[in-house]
Amino acid sequence: MYINSIWSLLPPIIAIALALLTKEVYSSLFIGIFVGGLLFSGFNIPDTMHHVFVDGMIGQLSNAWNVGILIFLVVLGSMVMLMNRAGGSAAFGRWAVEHVKTKAGAQVATIILGVLIFIDDYFNCLTVGSVMRPLTDKHKISREKLAYLIDATAAPVCIIAPISSWAAAVTGFVDGANGLALFIRAIPYNFYALLTIVMMFCLTVFGFDYGPMKKAENNIKSKEKAHKNSQASLTGAEDQPHPPVSANGKVIHLILPIAMLIICCIIGMIYTGGFFEGKGFIEAFSGSDASVGLVYGSTVALIITIIFFIVTRVLSFSECMNAIPEGFKSMVPAIMVLTFAWTLKSMTDSLGAATYVAGIVKIIVKHHVFMSFLPAIVFVFGAFLAFATGTSWGTFGILIPIVVKVFGADLDSELMIIAISACMAGAVCGDHCSPISDTTIMASAGAQCDHIQHVSTQLPYALTVALVSFVAYIAAGFIRNWLICLPLGIAMIILTMFVMKNIYKTVK
Repeated sequence: MYINSIWSLLPPIIAIALALLTKEVYSSLFIGIFVGGLLFSGFNIPDTMHHVFVDGMIGQLSNAWNVGILIFLVVLGSMVMLMNRAGGSAAFGRWAVEHVKTKAGAQVATIILGVLIFIDDYFNCLTVGSVMRPLTDKHKISREKLAYLIDATAAPVCIIAPISSWAAAVTGFVDGANGLALFIRAIPYNFYALLTIVMMFCLTVFGFDYGPMKKAENNIKSKEKAHKNSQASLTGAEDQPHPPVSANGKVIHLILPIAMLIICCIIGMIYTGGFFEGKGFIEAFSGSDASVGLVYGSTVALIITIIFFIVTRVLSFSECMNAIPEGFKSMVPAIMVLTFAWTLKSMTDSLGAATYVAGIVKIIVKHHVFMSFLPAIVFVFGAFLAFATGTSWGTFGILIPIVVKVFGADLDSELMIIAISACMAGAVCGDHCSPISDTTIMASAGAQCDHIQHVSTQLPYALTVALVSFVAYIAAGFIRNWLICLPLGIAMIILTMFVMKNIYKTVK
């Protein structure tokens, strides 16, 4: 009764609604998980407990990919703590304040760094957060705004970068064609990702915010609120007092560890893809195991960082070792939320939520009268499915094969390219909006921002781009030329931002 039906969507809807209403993420996720267990077991309590804890939570925590991501988080947390203790973050903050004079400049610098780190969204979130927090704090940019800038340059950038873990995932879902070639052809039609980047620059250049983000930015102007915000963790609780920071720290003590992290993670990923066994760089990257590669790379970078800090005498060996468990502790809230989010996803998977949504899509696309509207329809369903399940990659795996099957042997169809791109854009859009998305959770952790605050302040921005993207996909379904449709979408988002600025200017 509850499997493969509309009931399968109830657990994530309950979890998301409770999280947004109560502003409390742990209990909201657990209630959603428990409801999913009840539906799966037919309200048999012993079976519910087994499904929730054994099939769900333990199953997710024993998954090799998930464990790799958790290890990567712990190592990243340790590296960030080491850079803070060594004085690298503080030194970078002092340097940045001297060279980046304005609030707009700090936001542009954050966006540019986010765009440059396109290898992986997890890596992007935590790296950009650790590097840019000192700068954005100095310019009184709220942690909510920093989290938005991080989140908006994580998945949206990865999904338009041919060399990224996301491109590797997408190409694996296209059978019977060159997946990477299709991915590259689809980039100009990925309106949500491209327009999100345009919107960030518009907000920065126009110098305004709206919705809950405006309130967050106004609150940061008071010194008391700024101090409170600078101490906020993923859960909203204040961190414990920090130990003394080394007075010998320099900018190099932040830049070198980050550079080593990027280099080592790239090498780690292509290593898992067989680069050192004779495969080409692109082939190795597309076939890499991102989870394992990130663990390899981050661990080597951590060792190099420790050696560098000891040699340059900013930290002793014992101080480095003491920082590692502290870094672990800083990631505990993110690990808890991720574990609950993965468990909730396993509940929706067991109830057949993806199968239910896929069935509806198949019914719609069978009617040829809808073919020109197919990209817009796929975009909406992709966004809804990713929002409900908290996963972009799962959405790719469900919808892309359906789109390819609709076009059969006509794999060079421009409309199919647009529809595949709409699937990717919709998945990123839903992922961007969802409180149970792992990328959204990582952005909160990277900015050290309250998670629900990040979701509620980001949501109006994401929905604005989603609405413009939906209109652009309707146009693309008929025009089928990105040289016309992409400039049209860019013009619409700029016009929307201009109108919003004037509306809020008059309200103010």
